[in-house]
Amino acid sequence: MRRLEGRLAVVTGAGNGIGRASALRFAAEGANVAILDMEEEGLSATAEKAREAGAKVLAITADCTDEQVVTDAFKRIYAEAGFIDILMNNVGQSARERASEFYASSSEVWRFTLNVSLMSTLIASRQVVPSMREAGRGKIVNVASNAGMAGEIGLSEYAAAKMGVIGFTRSLARELAPFKVNVNAVCPGVTKTRVIERISDEILEQIRKSIPLGFFAEPEDIAATAAFLASDDSRYMTGQSVVVDGGRWMI
Repeated sequence: MRRLEGRLAVVTGAGNGIGRASALRFAAEGANVAILDMEEEGLSATAEKAREAGAKVLAITADCTDEQVVTDAFKRIYAEAGFIDILMNNVGQSARERASEFYASSSEVWRFTLNVSLMSTLIASRQVVPSMREAGRGKIVNVASNAGMAGEIGLSEYAAAKMGVIGFTRSLARELAPFKVNVNAVCPGVTKTRVIERISDEILEQIRKSIPLGFFAEPEDIAATAAFLASDDSRYMTGQSVVVDGGRWMI
């Protein structure tokens, strides 16, 4: 299927994991891609694979939490590649090795997590909303998490940030609906990215047993949902949060 033929998709955090898988899925669906990430090596690898799929690629090394850097990056995208049809806000992470139960956490960790997992989404979205409103078309796909819904212990700031993404998704969807711009979120569960390398086998096994389907997602599983939300197949969906976690959290 080439549902995104001739469109331009921007993916943040595309250097690895879900971002890379989504950029490559968009390319396979016919889109040209502009990809952003802090990690130049991973970004280059994604760009090479996307070009092999036939896409035109613009790769920009950027810190997506820095508003001026993001603003400059999007100006370059518009100048070199044209109208942005699709924005996928994928940048985000938990406190990882600094994660703890809330009573032992620090405001420094809260601010870091909120900045990378929520503010980055707002900053990038602000770059595309005016042009999408004017054009009367566009797709924004935000990556949230099932952590916000499940309320995982030790992830309070991450859960807060990702529920913030969900709230932002709903509010922006209402704002942009009159302009035929769709805004939705995908909420992954545990996915086989570099993150799980930091989790002990014992905890991973406990999590796996809590998943009805009995296995963890591949990044491509999340990318498939992102491609659906970026395509015209989801034209009658907006403001929704699609959970992709093997049935661990059921709405």
